[in-house]
Amino acid sequence: MPSRQRTFRVEAVILRHQDWGEADRLITLFSRERGKLRAVAKGVRKVRSRKAGHLEPFNCVSLLLAQGKDLPIITQAETQTAYLAFQEDLLRLGHGATLLELVDRFTVEEEANPALYSLLVETLERLNHSDDTWMDVRFFEMKLLDFVGFRPQLFQCVICGEAIQAQDQFFSCELGGVVCPTCAVGQRSLLPASMAALKYLRHLQRSTYREARRAKVPVAVQREMEALMQRYLQAILERALNAPRFLRSIAQLPGNQDESMSTCS
Repeated sequence: MPSRQRTFRVEAVILRHQDWGEADRLITLFSRERGKLRAVAKGVRKVRSRKAGHLEPFNCVSLLLAQGKDLPIITQAETQTAYLAFQEDLLRLGHGATLLELVDRFTVEEEANPALYSLLVETLERLNHSDDTWMDVRFFEMKLLDFVGFRPQLFQCVICGEAIQAQDQFFSCELGGVVCPTCAVGQRSLLPASMAALKYLRHLQRSTYREARRAKVPVAVQREMEALMQRYLQAILERALNAPRFLRSIAQLPGNQDESMSTCS
């Protein structure tokens, strides 16, 4: 933490929290100004705490922090936007949790990324109101990969460099992109990638959100795209994500099957 400022203010999204000591919480947040931070909220677990409701995951907040000996301390908290739909809809909650987990996993502390912050806030707002949560999350994943330096190569073979032809291909999580059928011979750990899935993944990669949402992606292709993206994200992180597992569990609840039919099994 820079020592030049004893106190500082940030706009941030609360990613997660954990109990800290007898009455405090350790808050992990992603801020516009300083990227990911961990900060202590003192006394927030006490019944009379005025800050507790502001420091829940998903909230977009304005915070005043004071630099402590080890970690900054949250001295003021004011909610800018509370995304209430996440409290009322388990599927929406699961999709929102996916966003928060990806930001948490793909960022390091005190490294500002204003573009990613804007993407996170915009996508939370969309999920709070949108009926097309599948597209919202896929668009977020693709743009996040751009902003953190893991943009997948979808237009040329990552081995030979030749332009991808209009036929089914393969995808290498380790190499970060598409492998043509010729170069795929003898390669291990490749995922099949249909031309339909690649077409829509390319569309997401080069489109604005308004352009991306015009695409009418067949359900079978949605499942393939989602599986490819999850495998690639997990390969980069070298660990499984928790939110997709939560989504799969709630997708089995009565009444959710139709709404979540594109969730990977």
